[in-house]
Amino acid sequence: MNLEWLDFWRPVRNNADGPVASTREIFRVIRPLLPEQFGPLQGVRIISSGVFIAQPFAAGLAAELGAEVIHVERPKVGDGYPAIRKAQERRNMLCVSLNLDSAAGRDIFLRLLQSAEIWLESSKPGTYQRFGLDDAAVLKANPRLVIVHVSGFGQDGDPAYVGLASYDPIGQAFGGLTSQNGFPDPAAPALLQPATLSYLTSSFIMWSSLAALIHARATGQGQAIDIAMYEVAHKVLGGTMVEYFRGGHVRSRSGNRAPDEPFAGTFSCADGWVVVAPMEDTGRIKTAIGEQRGDLARALADFTASRTCAETIRTLSEAGVACSKVMHADDMASDPRYQARGLHIEWEDQELGRVRGVGIVPKFSSTPGKIWRGAAGVGRDNDLVYRRLLDLTESDLEALARAGTI
Repeated sequence: MNLEWLDFWRPVRNNADGPVASTREIFRVIRPLLPEQFGPLQGVRIISSGVFIAQPFAAGLAAELGAEVIHVERPKVGDGYPAIRKAQERRNMLCVSLNLDSAAGRDIFLRLLQSAEIWLESSKPGTYQRFGLDDAAVLKANPRLVIVHVSGFGQDGDPAYVGLASYDPIGQAFGGLTSQNGFPDPAAPALLQPATLSYLTSSFIMWSSLAALIHARATGQGQAIDIAMYEVAHKVLGGTMVEYFRGGHVRSRSGNRAPDEPFAGTFSCADGWVVVAPMEDTGRIKTAIGEQRGDLARALADFTASRTCAETIRTLSEAGVACSKVMHADDMASDPRYQARGLHIEWEDQELGRVRGVGIVPKFSSTPGKIWRGAAGVGRDNDLVYRRLLDLTESDLEALARAGTI
């Protein structure tokens, strides 16, 4: 097996009074599989075995910042991700196929987890327990591993909810986001698009897994993290629940106007829409539109309706009022501010060919991320990962393929 030594400096304890020194510990790790090391997450190996958006997107973010991500999919069929979305969100990931219904597949998967520091998965609770891969068994095999479970309603709690089918819209509705979006009754509540809760959940996945990784590297102790998507939705409701518990107030839908700021919202122009957010500074907006005593909201609507988006934005911006055009894909593709930041880049996708889309976000000054490869096909990296990482031979792989294991 190809091995190399990595050095870590870690505080150690030799009594109950806390850390007294730093010692140099040397750990043997499997030689990295990426063609080069880059980014702030270089040296971190992540196993990703989830489907749809939230968990794989989180893994993709890590891969763009230098983590070595091995994404596990079902043989031949993959995970059902649309090609367009996959091209944007599965770059830099090493893709292997594996059937966990077989004993050989489960053994290979456990060996992958033993080589990693983080395992990200999204499934109905109990899925991996049926494979004999419950947290206790996995942590026994790799005590340092950080495990992140992503589900709609969490790994435990009310048995009537645990295990129910749940996707982004369900989490939005149950977590409270849907009740505050859209126009007032009798209009229907609105779902946030595109899959906003899934992408919010991705950020929770990454910051929590990296927080646990810091702890695991310092102590040698891994742990499991339970992320319920509806709880992520609930977490970002601002002061909604404080208002309710203090005085019984229930927030409702306010359409395109911010509930706490009557002059913030969307306004129609002669050639499109703008968003205005004066944030309580009505003096600047009064000066900009020349209205001092009347109905300011009506005056602002009349002001924007008689002007183009560019004219409206220029006038309000000169007065120091925060505003923006409601941007569509064609606007963003041609806008000079997007171009100046280099936000749109090109890369080669294995299925779609040469594509152009969104580059690396955020930007690191010393350890920038990069795109070294587009999204890979199902099982594209079986040979690289299984032969180099697990020492399987060519004949081993051929037998596993014939059996439908990979």
